[in-house]
Amino acid sequence: MSHKILLIDDDELILLSVESLIATEGFTVRTAISGAEALQTARSEHFDLFLLDVIMPGMTGFHVCEELRAMDEYSEVPIVMLTAKSSESDRRRGLEAGVTRFLPKPIDPDVLLDVLQNVVAR
Repeated sequence: MSHKILLIDDDELILLSVESLIATEGFTVRTAISGAEALQTARSEHFDLFLLDVIMPGMTGFHVCEELRAMDEYSEVPIVMLTAKSSESDRRRGLEAGVTRFLPKPIDPDVLLDVLQNVVAR
């Protein structure tokens, strides 16, 4: 069974490259370029995992994560945060919002694929 992932990032180049990478591994990927679009998409479709950027205009990834966690169907779904922000306070803020794992940018393709396989295997 293919796992369905929603990839959320305001950088179209990252969306294209990460989508291409993970789709070749058999994941079904949908993308959203903003937090508002991501939440709308999450309400209309079901996802098995979220890949989420922190820094986005209008709504941060932390806020998106909190909104997803407030939805019954996503209270336990893995959320992997892709971020250039790696301070201890950012990590703490992410964990408080409900992030499952953090991955630093720039993204290492091998690490990303390994994390995705491990997270969806739970």
